[in-house]
Amino acid sequence: MPTVANNPLILVDGSSYLYRAFYAPPHLTNSKGEATGAVYGVVNMLRSLLSRYQPSHIAVVFDAKSKTFRNDMYSEYKAQRPPMPDDLRSQIAPLHRIIKALGLPLISIEGVEADDVIGTIARQASKEGRATLISTGDKDMAQLVDEHVTLINTMTDTIMGPDEVKAKFGVGPELIIDFLALMGDKADNIPGLPGVGEKTALAMLTGVGSVEKLLADPQAVVDVGFRGAKTMPAKIKDNAEMLKLSYELATIKTDVELEGTWQDLLIKPQDRDELIACYGEMEFKRWLAEVLDNKAPKSAAQVQSDEVIEAPETIEVQYETILSEAQLDDWINTLSNAELIAIDTETTSLNYMDAKLVGISFAVEAGKAAYLPLAHDYLDAPQQLDMTKALEKLRPILEGNKPEKVGQNLKYDISIFANVGITLQGVRFDTMLESYVFNSVASRHDMDGLALKYLGHKNISFEEIAGKGAKQLTFNQIELETAAPYAAEDADITLRLHQHLWPRLEKEAELASVFNELELPLIQVLSHIERQGVYIDSMLLSQQSDELAQKLDLLEQKAYEIAGEKFNLASPKQLQVLFFEKLGYPIIKKTPKGAPSTAEEVLIELALDYPLPKIILEHRSLAKLKSTYTDKLPLMVNSTTGRVHTSYHQANAATGRLSSSDPNLQNIPIRTEEGRRIRQAFIAPEGRKILAADYSQIELRIMAHLSQDKGLLTAFAEGKDIHKATAAEVFGVHFEEVTTEQRRRAKAVNFGLIYGMSAFGLAKQLDIPRNEAQTYIDTYFARYPGVLKYMEDTRADAAEQGYVSTLFGRRLYLPEIKDRNAMRRQAAERAAINAPMQGTAADIIKKAMISVAQWIKQDTQGEITMIMQVHDELVFEVDADKAEQLKVKVCQLMADAAKLDVTLLAEAGIGDNWDQAH
Repeated sequence: MPTVANNPLILVDGSSYLYRAFYAPPHLTNSKGEATGAVYGVVNMLRSLLSRYQPSHIAVVFDAKSKTFRNDMYSEYKAQRPPMPDDLRSQIAPLHRIIKALGLPLISIEGVEADDVIGTIARQASKEGRATLISTGDKDMAQLVDEHVTLINTMTDTIMGPDEVKAKFGVGPELIIDFLALMGDKADNIPGLPGVGEKTALAMLTGVGSVEKLLADPQAVVDVGFRGAKTMPAKIKDNAEMLKLSYELATIKTDVELEGTWQDLLIKPQDRDELIACYGEMEFKRWLAEVLDNKAPKSAAQVQSDEVIEAPETIEVQYETILSEAQLDDWINTLSNAELIAIDTETTSLNYMDAKLVGISFAVEAGKAAYLPLAHDYLDAPQQLDMTKALEKLRPILEGNKPEKVGQNLKYDISIFANVGITLQGVRFDTMLESYVFNSVASRHDMDGLALKYLGHKNISFEEIAGKGAKQLTFNQIELETAAPYAAEDADITLRLHQHLWPRLEKEAELASVFNELELPLIQVLSHIERQGVYIDSMLLSQQSDELAQKLDLLEQKAYEIAGEKFNLASPKQLQVLFFEKLGYPIIKKTPKGAPSTAEEVLIELALDYPLPKIILEHRSLAKLKSTYTDKLPLMVNSTTGRVHTSYHQANAATGRLSSSDPNLQNIPIRTEEGRRIRQAFIAPEGRKILAADYSQIELRIMAHLSQDKGLLTAFAEGKDIHKATAAEVFGVHFEEVTTEQRRRAKAVNFGLIYGMSAFGLAKQLDIPRNEAQTYIDTYFARYPGVLKYMEDTRADAAEQGYVSTLFGRRLYLPEIKDRNAMRRQAAERAAINAPMQGTAADIIKKAMISVAQWIKQDTQGEITMIMQVHDELVFEVDADKAEQLKVKVCQLMADAAKLDVTLLAEAGIGDNWDQAH
């Protein structure tokens, strides 16, 4: 990445960033429901640039409202673009106000685009040797790069000089216009040369040299030798005028008439009163506090959050690399006398089963940390302490309850220590989980993101020290001079994050309880489940793969017959042409770029009336099963244990649910025969059985408890089939007279309302008229008025306080609950209704896991092992001769995990495989 000269002239493509900020999450609104996310995103980016580069000269350039000279040249230029969304248009004026109040020159010139203004200023400055940094995400700007002009994309933090342009596009800046002219640009509706894509354009330019040379001697392209080269001369001749037009359209104008020069683009003093007014209206609380306190932003990192956070103090760091016995002894003494230590491991892999320990880092106070390298083995690596001896010295600290430990995602480190015979004890805090419990949707919960958000600190990234891609080094290959500061910083920042987050969490008693009683004890439980793993029958999966391949082939042939041609069933572009141009299907939805959508929800709707979308949906489903499970699972069997080991994630789902990956156990379908057959491959070892226990209708029972609806409470108290009871109420028949079809429809109503389903959604699901679906819903609420009141109260509470809570106090914040955009607001309202039920169910299964794990550890002698958690289900391996009595105990512990006003019911099955047990 090229370096940027000190104090560069910065030219910001405001229009480009405005659109990108609008479509990027989070979609912020103020308390009036006015959209503020695009304003926030652009200002955030500007503050980052100002803090990072400290420029004296800058311009923020926007497109003018009027048409440009390119529209006069070509009426179709950008004609396909949809009109600007109202929520975006409403943010332009306040954004311009803030930019001007910040003292930044703002330019918008009629008849030309922002690109042309930027191009003109950049060329002007470059001729005078002034280093210029263009901030944009637009590839067209690459044509402006030269020895003085570089591009920065702040969204990806990438900087491009001439070498980087060539590496990215295959041609240097001098041929970018030619490149764009040949292949065209769908975003701008630049036609290009018909049938020429990126690869062909590169081949032509590499072989011949430029559009000018191609037009002068079209025959020269034949000698280049790419596929289709022989037909290209005729194509160039036939489309010469269109190619010339495309070249002109793609060329950024560099002679726009300006009122001044780049030297006039000085940053002016900020208008404090205007900033206070703007930030107040937008409700940018932290920025408002900065202005009121006359505090300038300290660093680029501090602009990552809209939360009022104290400016971090400057901390002098003391990082030590432990290479001698004496150093280790000193640190063991320091660690032994500390109440709390931060700990982190460095390894060779993110896969906890395969990772080898390379080193351990510790921190005891902010800024004071050490790295103990144990297995760096690059050429000329310094002598390191013997791992076995060092770990034995550390064992009393690592395996003792004192000092207490804090880490970032300690579940991983627990497994790493287990791999070398250390049982990590005294785990008291985990910063990933502290952040997650504090606000699950505020950010990602990785260390680098949290450091930026809460500490205003940019960590050393792993890619900085290890490289990228195929050539990336593993940690043992990284030189200690580079590795040690990175590792020590991890422990140091973890401790500082804890010191920042825990006081805030502790102030909220319910949140502290969720952390202490649910998330913290679950770490050890999940770590044990992960390392235990599960046996699979690879032969059975291989057989299923073959059968799925045959089914997929048959579906493809059916699809070809209906379409009248062969096509790629997985290609959205080919489906668009086939569906909406050839077959004339109605356009249900469009992509953000205005093209007809072929997303799954669109296919589902089209499948109601047309056979081809139904076949494609089935094909997609089976193809995903094959690639994700039947093909992949056998490859994931660990060579040491002979089992498959998933990774559980505590800090992913906003509602508190666990998720898993590699493999994803949560997404194996159970409603299809093929999905159930995959579960047949999850088997018990000889002499054991699979025991699967799950909660019966847990979310409906939670709904009954939360809503206190008498009808629901009575139905559950009497042990009735709740769907049958609902059907009796909705259809006005006796309980005994409910038909299977009526029960099915009532079940759809029960679960649909939990997820906030509308009459339209219910009508689609049941394939009935919308008015009939509305009648079902109205009748349901008439029979269960407590449910309606709960929903209305929940929506109102969510809008007032900005979050909803589970029964145990976990919060789900809903930043879009007052959004002016009806779709986003309604989605937030649906989440508000569902989250307390789904989140409470997640909390209950976590409590059950902790309770069952304690029982297994204390009262059983290896007769039962917990091996999986999937949604509301726990799966175990049990001794065959003890299976029945163990089943009773598991169900009892699960039922006792929470006290509701309805009975919690857990049901279990036993079998040789997961499908039989479930």
